[in-house]
Amino acid sequence: MSRLYKKFKEEILPELRKRHPARNPMSLPVLKKIVISMGLGDALKDKNALQEHSDELALLSSQKPVVTRAKKAISNFKLREDQPVGIMVTLRGKRMYDFLDRFCHIVSPRIRDFRGFGKKCDGRGNYNFGLSDQQVFPEINLDKVKRTQGMNLTLVTTAQTDDDCVELLTLLGFPFK
Repeated sequence: MSRLYKKFKEEILPELRKRHPARNPMSLPVLKKIVISMGLGDALKDKNALQEHSDELALLSSQKPVVTRAKKAISNFKLREDQPVGIMVTLRGKRMYDFLDRFCHIVSPRIRDFRGFGKKCDGRGNYNFGLSDQQVFPEINLDKVKRTQGMNLTLVTTAQTDDDCVELLTLLGFPFK
């Protein structure tokens, strides 16, 4: 069992039940999945970029990424239909809790000039944020990185409101301001 999942079951769920005694225990917020995506855009002009970034994302998520492809051709962006435009990984279960634990305690302190993430959610109980550099992850070998690439992370919860989402993520140890 993951360290964070064990903490969630033994400490965080009872704390949420204590804070919201009138609520049904099944309606308490829970982390459902984490989606990590990289939009590659200009990097796709290099033939090896897709494979290199895919390997990096597989290293930090311990799961093989899926290649996302363009649905329509857009001539202004020099984009053809079914051309690869990015990669993404969806983490659930043990891998999700392991990744969040590593992100909160190892990766976040390595971000330059880090003061914490903002508490603004998307209005539906999910939290989205971006990283401008993949080199903050300790799994990535800095000698093999040819170009820096940002990524978007989405923490999907069952929370109905933003306040419930922020409360859950704060209890899980997410570094807010």
